Amino acid sequence: MKKTKKSASAKSAGKSKGSKKSWHGRLTAEADAQTAKLLASLDVDTALWRYDIAGSVAHARMLCEEDVLTKAEFAKIKKGLLAVAAAIEAGKLDMPIELEDIHMVIESALIRRVGAVGGKLHTGRSRNDQISLDLRLWARDAVDNLIDRITELQQAFVQLAGQYGTIVFPAYTHLQRAQPIVAGHGLLAYVEMLQRDAERLADARKRINICPLGSGAVAGTSLPLNRARTAELLGFPEITRNSIDATGDRDFLSELCFCCATLGVHLSRWAEDWIIYSTTEFSLLKLHDAYCTSSSMMPQKKNADTLELIRGKSAGAIAQLVGMLTLTKALPMAYDRDLQDDKRFAFAAVDTVSQAMAVAPGIVATARFNEAQIAADIDKGFLDATALAEYLVDKGIPFRKAHGIVGRIVARAEKQGLSLAELPLAQLQKTCKQIDTDVARHLGPANVVKRYAPEGAGGAKQLARQLAFWKRKLK
Repeated sequence: MKKTKKSASAKSAGKSKGSKKSWHGRLTAEADAQTAKLLASLDVDTALWRYDIAGSVAHARMLCEEDVLTKAEFAKIKKGLLAVAAAIEAGKLDMPIELEDIHMVIESALIRRVGAVGGKLHTGRSRNDQISLDLRLWARDAVDNLIDRITELQQAFVQLAGQYGTIVFPAYTHLQRAQPIVAGHGLLAYVEMLQRDAERLADARKRINICPLGSGAVAGTSLPLNRARTAELLGFPEITRNSIDATGDRDFLSELCFCCATLGVHLSRWAEDWIIYSTTEFSLLKLHDAYCTSSSMMPQKKNADTLELIRGKSAGAIAQLVGMLTLTKALPMAYDRDLQDDKRFAFAAVDTVSQAMAVAPGIVATARFNEAQIAADIDKGFLDATALAEYLVDKGIPFRKAHGIVGRIVARAEKQGLSLAELPLAQLQKTCKQIDTDVARHLGPANVVKRYAPEGAGGAKQLARQLAFWKRKLK
């Protein structure tokens, strides 16, 4: 019989003698080159090295305090870990793909430096709880950084609202002129939206900030680990209660991705507004040249490309959330290797919105309202129509009837090319006898914003209180 040729994969599969794998004792053959590439996650999880070092130092200290390691062994391991950290920082640490991930790269480098005692570091620990710990440490920092970015953007909006806040400005519904507001009211709407993002992240942080170390692979260990002490060393206020859930839980990453996706959507809505406001047709806002680009063909163009890119970034954040949920939707309990790819989604989600947030405060801080154009156009669109209806309510007319009366008045004014304030009193009274000379104090956008009464409305009085509130809160 003819011997069949071995495939390239089969040729490259060999005996496991001298393997660098953490699990090499059980298996008799090495993975081929393509399988090794599939198994590896070094291209993404290298970003966790600082957290892996910190977690390992804390774990070793706890083992020492529990007399699992001697003081000399702990000192040697700690010194070795710090040396490995310095080598990674300097870009001088070899990271062979057969080691698969940053956790094994660090352990292998440690053993090369300190000898067999380095092999004691993994006592009572699995890569399963080790990875979960590193991810929680990373996610905790990611949340803190995002909240800082959000605060910076909020401060930029508040500053702009203080500068241009009392300009009478059109508010829109359905992208049609609706009612007049002071411009600061519109700016603070973005601040409110961002505040929910910050609070949502802060709330997610509570569920992130729980220490899983000591859960082992799935069931814990017979060794005397002091989980509370390790948690204390790493700044965690509590530990996970169930070792099965602790090793397989990625809800905290899904929640972080959701926070990023929602933040991305909010940034996109703001970007859409300002892209429209800065067009020639609207001419409400001027963007600084530093945050715009031009055209390779049309020399007159000033494009709001940074805002368009921020709007586009929201798609990536949403995609990462969908990816994370899809990755975890059908996994059996505890750790499964599918979770190796969780970092690809979570890291990308945070990176995407962080990139947008790095630019957003500058866009806001350098923007300028086109006051002359806003004032010239403020009477367009009958922004004071609702105020006229409310004037009739004060005269004792039911709102639904007043609504119809004002609708007819608007139709008449539109035919004549006049604003409501420009209509002669006789014409107003022809439609409704209750209209009197005092109506003049209710018409015109400037008069309307002065009369807004409830807290949270779009007037200057409310703006002053809201600005004071946000300045205190964001200080």
